[in-house]
Amino acid sequence: MSLFTPLLWILLIAPLIVAAYFKSEKTNLKYLGFFILYFLGDVFLQASGKQLIDLDLKFNWVGKVLSLLLGLIIIFSVSKEERIKIGFTSQTNSKSNVKFGLLVFFGFTFFDIIFKLILFPKGAPFHLETFLFQATMPGLTEEILFRGISLWLLDKAFAPKWSYRGIRFGWAFVIVTVLFGVSHGAVLDPDLHLKFDIMTMVYLTLISSFSVGVLRMFSGNLIYSILGHNTINLINAVIRIL
Repeated sequence: MSLFTPLLWILLIAPLIVAAYFKSEKTNLKYLGFFILYFLGDVFLQASGKQLIDLDLKFNWVGKVLSLLLGLIIIFSVSKEERIKIGFTSQTNSKSNVKFGLLVFFGFTFFDIIFKLILFPKGAPFHLETFLFQATMPGLTEEILFRGISLWLLDKAFAPKWSYRGIRFGWAFVIVTVLFGVSHGAVLDPDLHLKFDIMTMVYLTLISSFSVGVLRMFSGNLIYSILGHNTINLINAVIRIL
């Protein structure tokens, strides 16, 4: 992956950022700048992981650990009140809202399983590292990145204006949800050739990213979205070896 790829992702979500600026009643572009710097810094750290320390493993454990460290440094540099807003807390929203978030997540996940059972290639060999990695690192690091710190910063940049069941949503939720799909479906290779998978972007945005995002918003806690994210990844790994 070219190091220009994260800039491509920001460019692809730029129309949403522009819409958020003009549609939001209150904006603070300072936090938009912080979001862009943090997001680019995190992705660059992840991309450089194998170059810094090559463990000769299938997955980029070093890059994920660096991403996690950056996220934790930011989380513990802010007040307890701000950490709660990030979702880094033992607290949750009301039981009814947590239940609603879980119902949405499991409903979408059931559809996801059926869809992938039909379309995913089967018969891949069991690989222990795959299961260890998918059960831990993607959910842990990507949820802190997307639905933790990025969501928090973008909520500060564009004040939430919508509400459902007492939970306030804004353009931050939309931007982060789409950005997750974009970051998995568009890439520039080292020769700057664009690989663009629109189906992956749309599917991940509307199914995985949306459902995990709803779980995060209605639980009020990153633990739920981390577990949900890793559950989806483990399901993918299991389906591929059936």
